[in-house]
Amino acid sequence: MKTIFHITPRQDWEKATSEGTYSADSLETEGFIHCSTSTQLVRTANKFFKNQTDLLLIFIDSDKVKPEIRYDVVAENETFPHIYGALNKNAVFKVIHFEADKNGLFKLPTEVQLE
Repeated sequence: MKTIFHITPRQDWEKATSEGTYSADSLETEGFIHCSTSTQLVRTANKFFKNQTDLLLIFIDSDKVKPEIRYDVVAENETFPHIYGALNKNAVFKVIHFEADKNGLFKLPTEVQLE
């Protein structure tokens, strides 16, 4: 099993719990759901979610994701996992609160194993 991660506001995830699939806003605007590997997670969180609150970290078993996952080159030849369709919730095996510290920055949760 290869784990990829997605950060989302709690309200977006709660909406998905009643629908059976999860669709981030980026699926509509960019055609995919942004994800990160364990080594990219903190950098991604601090770049795009600094000072935000009420976030969740979604643990995804990439082997169970039904839509295509592509590792697209984003910057400086680094590839990030993107899910090209609505995420089937049975691919999600853990959801935790993901809160920034008092400076608005994120640290790697103890539940995340580095690759």
